[in-house]
Amino acid sequence: MAQDTAPQAPPSPATPARALLPTILPALAVGVLASLLLLLVSELAEQLQGVLWENLPDALGVGRYSVLWMLVVLTATGIAVGLVVWKVPGHAGPDPATTGLDAPVLPPVVLPGLLLATMLMLAGGPSLGPENPIIAVNVALAYWLGRRLLPRAPGRVWPVLAEAATIGALFGTPVAAALLISEALAGRQTEGALWDNVFAPLVAAAAGALTATLVAHPSFDLDLPPFGEPDWGDVLSAMVIASVGALLAMAAVRAFPYVHGVFARLRHPMLALPVGGVVLGLLAALGGHLTLFKGLDEVAELAHDPEGWTAGEFATMTVVKLAALLVATSCGFRGGRIFPAVFVGVALGLTAHAVVPAVHPAVGVAAGVLGVLLAITRQGWVSLFVAAVLVSSPAVIALLCIASLPAWLLVTGRPQMQLREDGSAIR
Repeated sequence: MAQDTAPQAPPSPATPARALLPTILPALAVGVLASLLLLLVSELAEQLQGVLWENLPDALGVGRYSVLWMLVVLTATGIAVGLVVWKVPGHAGPDPATTGLDAPVLPPVVLPGLLLATMLMLAGGPSLGPENPIIAVNVALAYWLGRRLLPRAPGRVWPVLAEAATIGALFGTPVAAALLISEALAGRQTEGALWDNVFAPLVAAAAGALTATLVAHPSFDLDLPPFGEPDWGDVLSAMVIASVGALLAMAAVRAFPYVHGVFARLRHPMLALPVGGVVLGLLAALGGHLTLFKGLDEVAELAHDPEGWTAGEFATMTVVKLAALLVATSCGFRGGRIFPAVFVGVALGLTAHAVVPAVHPAVGVAAGVLGVLLAITRQGWVSLFVAAVLVSSPAVIALLCIASLPAWLLVTGRPQMQLREDGSAIR
């Protein structure tokens, strides 16, 4: 009997919906686990912070935020993190001056040291946030576990899911992750519709944000005095403050390679990090205890009483916090730059309000944060989002869109606060 040699019809291609459905469960799992790791590290760091800055000085009869104690703790933190970088396998990952939110896949041996260095940094007071190292750890864990549990899934999927999930958890909303990913995709050649490409990362970000919200109840609203309808004075104020914020942060960005080079010449983490700790202690003595730590709790304290400090005090905290961010990143502490940059922007905005009382605190704060973040992160959508969410006023969004234009002209094409491995600036 002759065989049927008629050609077989090729299988019909999967519809986009059928291709996206299998990504939901992995994205949900990555979102929940990434958020839980962030919350665990934050909680452990908070407990250690309470020991270092409350229990121990009280037991010793030393002022919690006396100049002496700030110098002691920040120097000790530099020594502790230096030991981790020097002795723990993997050396706590790459030089933090060369890392950003888009993390490489690190070998598993690096992760314990990176987590330990991050917790010590968060508890000890250097002006950095958890975002860069936690994203790096979550990216590595998602990649290595995903490749083993679901080997047929493309390896490039896992880092994107982990990054989106961590950003969603950090900000308590998936919107920040969606904006960041959309901005990254704009510079790449992708297949399919935009929402097909962001579907799985958005699921992961939503899962991460919802987990953080249910467990920790994060809030970025500073509860500033309500802002009504904007007028032409508000437009001018927002444009000027955002531009000043961008210029101020760009000064730190310009200095970044040189400050990093000074610490790099020390050639050993047990020299660079303790010296960095001493410098940070001296800066804290100048700016006060509010210029310590990643800055979110301290920002809330500033915004709770916009009239509680003079223009000189606000300005001092602005400059000191920016200098502390520059030193902490340059000397080798593991951490991110977004949260301390938010403090700088808030303090700058309140300085403007103190100098010119007609500047509404919400306008000053939002515009200041926008300008500083544009220069530090070079992420336009994320800078707009963070600035807007701090004041929870729809009327401010239009002002920020206008204010972002002159600020962006000042920063575009210029160096950003991230270095190449050879120490040169990235444009």
